[in-house]
Amino acid sequence: MEKREELYAGKAKSVFKTDDPDYMVLEFRNDTSAFDGKKVEQLDRKGMVNNKFNAFIMQKLADAGIPTHFEKLLSDNECLVKRLDMMPVECVVRNVSAGSLCRRLGVEEGQELNPPTFELFLKDDSLGDPMVNESLVETFGWAQPADLQRSKELTYQVNDVLKKLFDDAGMMLVDYKLEFGLFNGEVLLGDEFSPDGCRLWDKKTRKKMDKDRFRQGLGDVIEAYEEVGARLGIDFDA
Repeated sequence: MEKREELYAGKAKSVFKTDDPDYMVLEFRNDTSAFDGKKVEQLDRKGMVNNKFNAFIMQKLADAGIPTHFEKLLSDNECLVKRLDMMPVECVVRNVSAGSLCRRLGVEEGQELNPPTFELFLKDDSLGDPMVNESLVETFGWAQPADLQRSKELTYQVNDVLKKLFDDAGMMLVDYKLEFGLFNGEVLLGDEFSPDGCRLWDKKTRKKMDKDRFRQGLGDVIEAYEEVGARLGIDFDA
């Protein structure tokens, strides 16, 4: 399959057309950003680490029967994905209180949430990705009600699979965001799953092993990502 012109360049990834209109090349770059792009740095190996991490997770989800856009790895920094009509909302599940939840509600970080919470955010950097509800999504036509409901179901299924996966590797899946789109009318998981888009803590020490290390200036960002991968059995040098 032939890679063609760039369709879109995000804060950390680029998307390219191919000679097949149903497929695209997703390139993971070394760019790292936080606070809606206000803090940006280049971190060596990040693109490769996130690309291979995402491929591993997408395969685990596919094995569990969760439909995704992922097709295959193409190189250290690239993978082939189905071209989706993306819904402009992020689905967020929280298993433990952290981040914006603590700021919004004044709750202490680290509180186990039972049952896990589900939240929706509009993808719009200019507005700061505001929190929205299902009624607003339907009213403004950001997604059809049935597609949004399917996205919610899949988000919880992802939680069942990945919470256990990380727990078995000595880590807590604190929270994460997912994006979904349509491919021939079917709702599929799109975008990526990597330490850039979730929070992971060591179960015993509560050491942060995700992009909060970058947000909070804790250092050793890629080293933490690679440690997460190593615990899961990912060989980044393969």
